[in-house]
Amino acid sequence: MVRYRGITKSFGSHQVLDRIDLDIRPGEKVALIGPSGSGKTTLARLLMTLEEPTSGTIEVDGEQLWHMERKGRLVPADEKHLHRVRGKIGMVFQHFNLFPHMNILRNVTEAMVLVQRMPKEEAEARALAMLERVGLQERTKHYPAQLSGGQKQRVAIARALVMQPNIMLFDEVTSALDPELVGEVLDVIKNVAAEGEMAMMLITHEMDFARDIADRVLFTDGGRIVEQGTPEQIFENPRSERLQSFLTRFRGRRADDAGTSAGSMTAAGRE
Repeated sequence: MVRYRGITKSFGSHQVLDRIDLDIRPGEKVALIGPSGSGKTTLARLLMTLEEPTSGTIEVDGEQLWHMERKGRLVPADEKHLHRVRGKIGMVFQHFNLFPHMNILRNVTEAMVLVQRMPKEEAEARALAMLERVGLQERTKHYPAQLSGGQKQRVAIARALVMQPNIMLFDEVTSALDPELVGEVLDVIKNVAAEGEMAMMLITHEMDFARDIADRVLFTDGGRIVEQGTPEQIFENPRSERLQSFLTRFRGRRADDAGTSAGSMTAAGRE
């Protein structure tokens, strides 16, 4: 479904991605983990055409994304080609990116009407079905400011899914949420993933989530894919010292968080 070949990306003298090769099969769920600044989000932004690769090629469903063929050779894609191929991709961002002046129903229908030229009645029917799927059928007339962070993110997921993409990108979709709201968003994504129809790229710091949902986990560091494998291989038998160190620090932070939470509960009980 997606093929990166020899992808590099630099911002000035700073190289973010270094000769990345990556395939994602139809229906495959791929989780990207790694330290901040390791290139995870840049991989997604290149696929969403929010950033342009410095070198290399990306294919989506057998078609070049950033290039097109002219007289037997690849040339830079024009905007019409980018727009058409990009239509196969959906993305959910960290910070929702909802339109504050539109109610929830219109937030979800707007792209279907304007981009896909779908009749309004058909778009609304599809949007209502999707909002019911994410548990927000009773919030259609609300505006983003009237929703919790978890509800906003579920609207963003619904908005992406109604476009029926071939691959969905989820970029740290819980990082901007209060901890008690994380579960409701992850549950929606797990339910979508369980249907098995779409390929997914999931960038996350939620290791348990990655373990539960992914067919394959990639660990990135320094702009390269350092290690990849099944969730069991990555989390139970990491081969590289760098991944071992990363997981050790993560487990240490989680233990610290658990201790802090337990201490707070004990203190509350004494009060």
